[in-house]
Amino acid sequence: MSDFNLTAFLSFVLATTFSPGPNNISSASMGVLHGYRKTLKYLGGIATGFVIIMLLCGWISTILLQTFPAFEMVLRFIGAGYILWLAYETLRANYTFKEGRQVLLGFKSGFLLQVLNPKVIIYGLSLYSTFLAPVTQRPAYLILSAVFLATVAFCSISTWTLFGSTIRTHLQKPGIQQFVNLVLSLLLVYSAIELSGLLKAI
Repeated sequence: MSDFNLTAFLSFVLATTFSPGPNNISSASMGVLHGYRKTLKYLGGIATGFVIIMLLCGWISTILLQTFPAFEMVLRFIGAGYILWLAYETLRANYTFKEGRQVLLGFKSGFLLQVLNPKVIIYGLSLYSTFLAPVTQRPAYLILSAVFLATVAFCSISTWTLFGSTIRTHLQKPGIQQFVNLVLSLLLVYSAIELSGLLKAI
């Protein structure tokens, strides 16, 4: 991409990372049952797996864009379509999680959750083939971007872990849940529109 829209990029990353999903829901559940300290190994596994997946996605995107440079515009629209789908799913998301006798998960479980999670892989490929395409050919920037994304993810799962009880109590109220989901969805829609470049074409 010739230019980098920081606002659209951050909107996509924050809305996607902090919305309810396997990482956040499982972290909140374990936070309620076992506390933050005991959940840290699980969170560390998630963050480590996240870094590795982001690096792999960046590498794959580099090869793809170098081999088929004209494919960039197609990737923009594919990425925009994916983000719009995420916006729809976020609008319908709920914040319920089980409080039964859930076993305390460790580093390996958190790591495998990332490696085997297709949504994380699609997220990474969408980012590195569109918003972050300029950094994929610079190893240092690629590593820094992967660490940044993993740090945001760690902040998200830590927030869900620390405030699991609050999330369970307040975000399950229909009015609050709908408001939060709407805000996150609108951020994603904005990111999709900016990524597609349709506004600039009008």
